[in-house]
Amino acid sequence: MPNDAVTASPSAAPLPRHVAGLAVLVLLAFLAPGCEKDDERAYSPTYGPEPAQEIGRYVFGVHPLHNPKKLHEVYGPLIEYLNSRLKTANIELTLEASRSYESFDEKLYSGHFHFALPNPYQTIRSVEHGYVIFGKMGNDEDFRGIILLRKDSPIKDVSDLRGKTISYPAPTALAATMMPQMFLMEHGVDVRSEVDNLYAGSQESSIMSVYVKQSAAGATWPPPWRNFQKDRPDIARDLYVKWQTDPLPSNGLVVRGDIPGPVRDRVAAILFSLQESPDGRAILERLPLSSFVPADNATYAPVHEFLARFKASVRNPEE
Repeated sequence: MPNDAVTASPSAAPLPRHVAGLAVLVLLAFLAPGCEKDDERAYSPTYGPEPAQEIGRYVFGVHPLHNPKKLHEVYGPLIEYLNSRLKTANIELTLEASRSYESFDEKLYSGHFHFALPNPYQTIRSVEHGYVIFGKMGNDEDFRGIILLRKDSPIKDVSDLRGKTISYPAPTALAATMMPQMFLMEHGVDVRSEVDNLYAGSQESSIMSVYVKQSAAGATWPPPWRNFQKDRPDIARDLYVKWQTDPLPSNGLVVRGDIPGPVRDRVAAILFSLQESPDGRAILERLPLSSFVPADNATYAPVHEFLARFKASVRNPEE
């Protein structure tokens, strides 16, 4: 064989078409399980946190039992107690004080408050403005007017008040103004013409007016007087309670008519059970109060009767 001759290596014969196709299928079958697992890992779903439920925020208004600073000191712990137990239901209350009865009335009758603790006169009027009565303060024997004098006052009889100045918190304060004015009328002193009525703006101001001799007598009601004695003993020791009126049903608890029933019921349940726990009793002691109790429109029938007599013999409180 010549030297320059090239010897060709034998070439592999091509596979038959049906055999090649079978080989591809076998290869795909072998690889498929691995690809499926990769795809599963790539598209495995992930789960984020559940969206937070929106908190329902409600304004709780208390009528001017005290000046705003004192009211927050007395009622702030009650609202904190309620919120601590309403948290799981995503309900939060905010305490709102008012500087005067006029300011509170305006907020209440315009529907600004979701929940409120008004005096009995404001309670029955609030129903006309879309509120529902669901409870009240207990201790009705405490809801009465008292009339204070200085211990050095020469006044002995109700008739001695003729021609004198008498201080009150506000014209619409039921226990501390209207009930004492009715008392004076029923004891022969015409408050429309025989005395000078001074509306001092708050319970504390009515009491202080007597102390500084701006008024000969001052009207308030027992809880503010007890708080004043505790907070200002140096001044309170120069004053004393000369007269007191008969009682009426105490301050009400009202809720705006559009507030969901479950929200109202949760708040009510906590308020009505305060006296059942040491923490709750401590809260009540600050007010001071023995309990909150259920109430409705019928509870305040005696207030309606009193107001009818007051309007007929003294004045129209709505004017």
